Amino acid sequence: MFDPNRILVVESEDDLRQVLNDVLSDAGYDVLTARDGEHAIDVFRINPCAIVLTDMVMGEMSGLDVLHKIQKMSPETETIMMTCHASMESAIESLRGGAYDFLIKPFDDLTIVASTVARALDKQQLQGKNKALMTQLRGYARDLEEVNEQLKAVVSLDGLTDLYNHKFFREALEKELARSARHSREFSLVFLDIDHFKQYNDRNGHLCGDELLKQLALLIQKLSRRSEVVARYGGEEFVLILPETNKSGAFVHAERLRESVMDYPFDGRETQPLGRVTMSLGVSSYPEDGGDADTLIDRADKALYVAKRQGRNRVSLAGLEELDIGLFPEDEPVIEPHT
Repeated sequence: MFDPNRILVVESEDDLRQVLNDVLSDAGYDVLTARDGEHAIDVFRINPCAIVLTDMVMGEMSGLDVLHKIQKMSPETETIMMTCHASMESAIESLRGGAYDFLIKPFDDLTIVASTVARALDKQQLQGKNKALMTQLRGYARDLEEVNEQLKAVVSLDGLTDLYNHKFFREALEKELARSARHSREFSLVFLDIDHFKQYNDRNGHLCGDELLKQLALLIQKLSRRSEVVARYGGEEFVLILPETNKSGAFVHAERLRESVMDYPFDGRETQPLGRVTMSLGVSSYPEDGGDADTLIDRADKALYVAKRQGRNRVSLAGLEELDIGLFPEDEPVIEPHT
């Protein structure tokens, strides 16, 4: 990093080099000098400068060569070229190459040298401030993006279970309907409801009931694919969107969930019928059971109700609601735990 007050003067004429050194030193700058291009690069490598004031014509290495090497070493450094009238074309070329400005020798007024250096420094400082501001703005943008992601999570997630909430589920369902219709694909809904949840709450307390909901949410997530949407529909009821899954595939997945929940060692399960926490499930599929969100939800919800009516702890399919595929026959009474 260079000293913002340091100037390098590159001039082959000894007298002019000394004059420029004196003028710029009197203006308050820390001035270094070099007699030719090679010497200038050596000096700059050890002491990087904010401004390089260099002659155009200097032995083997020209002012343009110095400009290009300085740009590679320190892109922020501004270079001012000095030229005579006969080399105006080279001066213009230097501007195209990235020089800040050029001065024509001999100088009518030496104050123009200090004022040109001052303008170059002003530009450099302004660019530095703009760069710092852009870095700050990018930081603000990253922070804002993080906040937006956090807000999105707050808006989209259920506060108790950290599953997606009802609002997000409805939005995801509409998107899946549009996608499946566009690509002529099937998908399924699975509604899940904990059996005898009120009894569990009454006997274990509502805090234990909340813990059961959280444990169940983790279990359902663990057993679901990443492409599936798992949401808390409300209360003790959950819902899954299974993309590109027909009714047969949804039934297999629902049965796996049912069996896993029935076998899971939830705390307080001994207060439930058969000493287990169980759930009932209802399945509907697109387009077989409906072409819109409300119809699919209604069909899955009715299938869930049939599973409850037929004895709980079973999966019921929309359109096949009377098929007895659960654990208990329809007329078997619910077994209460021993007290």
